[in-house]
Amino acid sequence: MTATTTQTDFLELIGDGDEYAAIEMVLGLLDDGVPPQRILVDLIGGAQAQVGALWAADEWSIAREHAATAVSERVVSAIAARTTARPTRGRVTIACVDGEWHALPVRILAEMLRLDGWRTDFLGASVPGPHLVTHLHQTGPDAVALSCMLATRLPRAHAAITACRSAGIPVIAGGRGFGPGGRYAQHLGADAWAAGAEEAVERLAADWPPPMRDPQISAFLGDDEYTYVVRHRPALIGTAMGRLAADYPAVRHYDQRQLDATAEDMGHIVDFLAAALYVSEAKIFTDFVAWTREVLAARGVPPAALRAGLLLVRGQLRDYPAALAVIDAGRAEVAQ
Repeated sequence: MTATTTQTDFLELIGDGDEYAAIEMVLGLLDDGVPPQRILVDLIGGAQAQVGALWAADEWSIAREHAATAVSERVVSAIAARTTARPTRGRVTIACVDGEWHALPVRILAEMLRLDGWRTDFLGASVPGPHLVTHLHQTGPDAVALSCMLATRLPRAHAAITACRSAGIPVIAGGRGFGPGGRYAQHLGADAWAAGAEEAVERLAADWPPPMRDPQISAFLGDDEYTYVVRHRPALIGTAMGRLAADYPAVRHYDQRQLDATAEDMGHIVDFLAAALYVSEAKIFTDFVAWTREVLAARGVPPAALRAGLLLVRGQLRDYPAALAVIDAGRAEVAQ
């Protein structure tokens, strides 16, 4: 059986919610001598990437995606129960930043680090910053691994990174929320960034801890425009929704579910705009707009709807030049 066939079979099992067959398949691979690291990264991680793509293409529902992810999490637990590794290195705290709910990637990271000899404290999804810091004072780890998959969580990631480093604990960051190549991670004060679980294992094993910079160097980000957008988020969304029918008449025929989804999308526009302003990086917003354009197209929503939403938010920010520039960059993405 080829690796491609194996992943296809595994994807089918988790897509059907067949927990028992998925676990049986993975335990069989372990019995055949396949390293658990390869199963975690290539099989489970690879299948999860496909799950996300299937949802984005509107081929899988959110419910099916959630069910498949839950099965994958139980498969990871089965691997953990079958494999043993005594700690020979140090201790690592692993967590998702506050508001980040994509926990499977860091669950895989926790197992990869455990297999490499680290004592791991896996704190899971959406860990509030104060609780994370309390845990650090109680346990005194050698490192903190923080995951951020959505750029809208960057302000909270920054707060967590600053708090960890102020407590004297270096931080390795991961997740696509930190941008291509982790370009925002260092800007927010992280001591290192890793593109995936394997790279994180290598970084922690080879050159850890890195020299720590003064945590105050990157302690202050966000300006008046960012603050305005965050504080006026409800009004920006509410006003845009109230005016949407005039600019995009098709919305008059939406049912309540469609209206709720549209309001959620309007909230994403405001949130990604705020994130872009926070780190002064328009690419956060343009990447979001390009991705949203593709997702909406898969759901039969024309680009005109997205253009209308961008313009309605823009019209409320005429006195904020940086925000206008970011939105205009996003509008250019829709025009392509």
